[in-house]
This record gives sequence, structure tokens and C-alpha cells, in this order.
Amino acid sequence: MTNLRKIEAIMVYFANQTNTKYLGKVKLMKLFYFLDFNHVKQYASPVTYDAYYNLDHGPIPSRIKNLVDDFCDEPAGTQLSEILDCEYPDGTSMCRMKPKRQFTEKDRKLFSETEFKILEQVATKYKNAKTQEIEEDSHKQAPWKNTSTLDQIPYYLAAQDEDSRVTEEDIKLASI
Repeated sequence: MTNLRKIEAIMVYFANQTNTKYLGKVKLMKLFYFLDFNHVKQYASPVTYDAYYNLDHGPIPSRIKNLVDDFCDEPAGTQLSEILDCEYPDGTSMCRMKPKRQFTEKDRKLFSETEFKILEQVATKYKNAKTQEIEEDSHKQAPWKNTSTLDQIPYYLAAQDEDSRVTEEDIKLASI
């Protein structure tokens, strides 16, 4: 998996570049999914290298989910507490994530040009999306459709989406 510093930079970017009114745990997991799998579809490799699993609400990155779960359960003192705040809107159990800092040039240097390009595209596309919208989009993707609940989702399934520029073989070769 990518280093924690890069994961944190991605979270800070999404928290600063999307509407935090809708930025809860599920939406954040889907933003990571689209970052990784859109990068795979264009360049044959993911950004985070996390393992994704098919769950009811769509694909979930396992290690990143654990970090976010810890933060949402007990925000103070977790690894993410230095970069994010967690608000609980009245009448909900949703941890609304807000940035504690801006995305910096130091953060930017953690990404290749292609990774940053896809990061920008995903944040722009889903800037004002509600959780249900991004969840529904993830359910239209071949990697989620072609796996069963609780299955690990192989990155090479991204090649089955119509917008993929690479083949399954390209993705498999890139992961060697």
C-alpha cells in the first residue's frame, strides 16, 4: 500500500476540493475507489495499491477504511485527527469530514503527474455529489458488478469498463 503520508494528502485534497456537506465515510471510500480504478483504466496501475472489497454500498479500500473507521469511532488521537475534523450533523450518525489544513505543494510532490490529474478529475466530477449518487456510479462499474459480496476486487477487472484504455493483460503486467 502507498505510504500513509500520501493517503493523508489524498484525504486532505478531497476534503478541500469537494463539498464537505456530503463528505462522509462512504463517499470518501468511493472517491478513493474512483481515484484508483480510473488511474488503472488510464495507466494500468492504481494510486494507493489498497485491496478493494465488494460490499453492499460498493467497493471499499480495506486498509483505508480501517483508518477512517478508527477516526470516525474516536476522532481524537487517531492518525487522521491532525488532518481532519469530524462533525455529526443533527439527527444523523454521519461523520462529516472537514479539513484541518490546506493541500500544500509538499502534498502535491507525493503524486506523479498522472496521479494528480486523476485526483483532480475525481474531485471535480464528484464535488457536489451526495453519497447515493457516487455509490450508484460505483455500482455501474465492472469491478463491482463482476464480483460477489465480500470478494476482493482485482484491479484488472477495470479493463472491462468501456472507458478503459488498457487491457487486463496490461494491468496484470503492471502489477508484477
